[in-house]
This record gives sequence, C-alpha cells and structure tokens, in this order.
Amino acid sequence: MLHRLVREHLETFLALVREGHIDTDPVPGYVETTFRKYLECGVLAHGFARARCGECGHDFLVAFSCKTRGLCPSCDTRRMAETAAYLTDYVLPRAPMRQWVLSVPKRVRYFLRHRPETIAAVLRIFLRAVETTLRGQSPGAPPCARFGAVAFVHHFGSALNPHVHFHCLVTDGVFCEGPTGEALFYEATDLDTGDIAAVRAKTRRRVLGWLSRHGYLAEEAASEMRSWAHTGGFSVDASAHLPAWDRQGLERLVRYCARPSFSLARLDRLDSETVVYPACVRRACNDLRV
Repeated sequence: MLHRLVREHLETFLALVREGHIDTDPVPGYVETTFRKYLECGVLAHGFARARCGECGHDFLVAFSCKTRGLCPSCDTRRMAETAAYLTDYVLPRAPMRQWVLSVPKRVRYFLRHRPETIAAVLRIFLRAVETTLRGQSPGAPPCARFGAVAFVHHFGSALNPHVHFHCLVTDGVFCEGPTGEALFYEATDLDTGDIAAVRAKTRRRVLGWLSRHGYLAEEAASEMRSWAHTGGFSVDASAHLPAWDRQGLERLVRYCARPSFSLARLDRLDSETVVYPACVRRACNDLRV
C-alpha cells in the first residue's frame, strides 16, 4: 500500500509544495531522493543480480534494494534484523543486560530536534549517571570499573510524531581488569526503583544545567523547569532486564531498540480516500521475552 501511495501522490505533493499551496518548508533534496529511490526498490527494471544454483543449475533474479533509511519498510526491517544479530553475536557480552529509556520534556525535545549537538550532550550526561549508579550498586566493584552500553537514538513517536528519546542497552553491572588482564564482571544486585529515580533526578539537573551554560536555555527558564512538580517531564524506565543466558531474548530486545520508525503493518485504509496510521498501544518490555 505504501509503495502505491508514494507512486500515485509523490509528484502531486512535490508540485503543491513548490507552488506554495501547502504551508510547509521546502522539501529537502535528500528527502525527495529517498522517495524516488524507494519507488525503484525491488523493481527488476532498475537493476538486479542473477544468481545460479551450482547443484541444480536453476537461475533466478534478485532485484536491487534502495537501502534508504526511514522510509522503506523492507530495507529498514532487514537492517534491524542484521543489527540485532550482529550485536548479539559479536558485541554484547554474556552478562545481564538492562534497557534504560530516557524521555525529556517537550521544551528540551525542541533542542534535540533542531540542534543535533545537544543529542550527544544529553546522552553523555544520562549514561554517565547510569554508570555511576551501577558502579555504586555492584558489590565489590572498584572505583575504576566501567560499564558497557549501546545507545539507540529514536527521532519518532508511536504515531510518527517528532519525539527524540533514547533507548540504551546497558550491562547490568560493571567491568574491571583482573590481575592477569582478564575482564572481571561485578553484577548490580542492589538496583531498585530508588536508584532509577536518582538517575532521573541527576539527569534532569545536569541536562538543564548544561543547556543553560551553553546558551540554549535562559537561566530563568532553567530555574523554572527545575521547580516543576514530580519529574518535570523527564522520564527514565529501566524495567526490562535480561539474564546473561537469555541470548534470544536479548536479540528480540535489540530488535525492539533498532526498529524502524515506520511499520507497514499499521498502515490501513478506511475507504478509497482515507489512509490511517494509528498509534499502537505500547507493549510492555516484558512482552518482548515471550
């Protein structure tokens, strides 16, 4: 359905934008290129490879893919599966893992969306707070112990709305070098909801301070946001935990973190003139282990 919609309406949409009939910014060149490459994805007329079975002699053709990001469900799903398999097999250690998810208030999301340099700063602050907490809650861990983490920056919400937030796969404990050079792991056995709340509070304080010091937020605005009730729009979730032996569950969790922004399964047609993309109900992280 998506391919048909793009094929039938892309030129009309671009013409309306160029002529000013749609109140939006001009379409960037790379966006138009992505749409046009998507229309060629899987079409034999735009290139293919010929494969032959050495045993039976059967020939078949494999159409080239567009390899675009953020639009093509086929290419994005393949990339998700490859990323999950690679991280599970070659990168993530055989240690307990936990998913940490950070969301920030809309006032901060504006800077994450329009000032990309703030993404790295917020992520660095958050991971530093997580590492400090894990080190403190891992019995026997020395002060020099470090954690392992892989971070995924999501720029979208469940309804394809702009919503920059972070999914981080983190070892549930810390490593340090042993006397003969081996890696020693200290598991975080005492982590509780209070520790997660402390990470949220520390992240909130440090992010607002960084934005204020670097001129993104006025000090008055930062002070006002510090006084907001409850969490002030900052949210940290760390409920998804996997033991070291559950590698299949880990691969499913990595797929969840690396999932594409667009799901073709959720695109539906109400009638001949109306297409809908409903916001799905968020699945609990534990459901990923079933």
